[in-house]
Amino acid sequence: MGFEGGHGTAAGLGDTFAELGFPEGQDLALGLATVGVVSGVVVGIALINWGVRTGRAQVLEHDAQTSLAEQRGLYERELQPSAAAMTVRTASVEPLAIHFAVVSVAILVGVGLLEALQAIENALWADSVELFAFVPLFPLAMIDGVLLQVLIDRFDATGIVDRQMMLRIQGIALDLLIVSALATLSIQAIADNLVPFLLLAGFGLAWNVAVFAFLAQRMIPRFWFERGIGDLGQSLGVTATGPILIRVADPDTATPALEAFGYKQLAFEPFFGGGLITAASLPLIAQFGALPLLIGMSVLLVLSVAAGVLYFGKQTPAETRPRRAPG
Repeated sequence: MGFEGGHGTAAGLGDTFAELGFPEGQDLALGLATVGVVSGVVVGIALINWGVRTGRAQVLEHDAQTSLAEQRGLYERELQPSAAAMTVRTASVEPLAIHFAVVSVAILVGVGLLEALQAIENALWADSVELFAFVPLFPLAMIDGVLLQVLIDRFDATGIVDRQMMLRIQGIALDLLIVSALATLSIQAIADNLVPFLLLAGFGLAWNVAVFAFLAQRMIPRFWFERGIGDLGQSLGVTATGPILIRVADPDTATPALEAFGYKQLAFEPFFGGGLITAASLPLIAQFGALPLLIGMSVLLVLSVAAGVLYFGKQTPAETRPRRAPG
């Protein structure tokens, strides 16, 4: 929850932790999310430097230079991009209000879906097993967001919904969430559970780095470094950390890494990294214990690694050289 899901998942599961009698679990998840975000950037940049020095990176060169503005995280004045597009006239309606309404629709539909699933559960099997009673809203709202995106792509012929505007809303929501989560973080809860906290943080970091260093090149037949560094960033921090590291390793989008990362989210995010399986893990452990879930996830892990190494890793690369930007 802390590494893959980040602060959003940890905050969203706060009520579930409390209902299951382990309220300090949210503080541990928030603390691990902070460790994950920081280590995702720091470790990711260190691995990119390692990849450049050892020749594993196919795009960045050893003597690549970045401007002072880039090092500061700024844009040059003449290169500053537009934050968003004005898709409707303000005399009619404020464009920002339209985009907030789209987000609100996804949330409200998620509320209705969750209440419907809880009603079905109460009517059919709540006496023996309760699952949806503890599932938070955010994974269902995320699935509704994906469906809403499909409808927008299909019917928004005039381009009322602007992607950049939605990204700005996403960015400020995430920033506010992280600040508020850290402001309410209980240091005492982490101190009382320091050993498991350090074990989770240390093993999680070591596991992700080991998977990137030893498995990525055996599972990804082309541009494994640029594509793998994005998955590493997401696994350590949040989804947004992945594209950040890809942009560093492939600043001119000369490889399909960023595109592949985006397509992967359609199949990945509804279930893991804050999706349904992540949210359901707490009530499943409460109902059946930790061991059945551990066995199930271990089987899934073995099957996934086997498919990656023995099947996808053996595929003939369709593209082996970076696409160079014109000029």
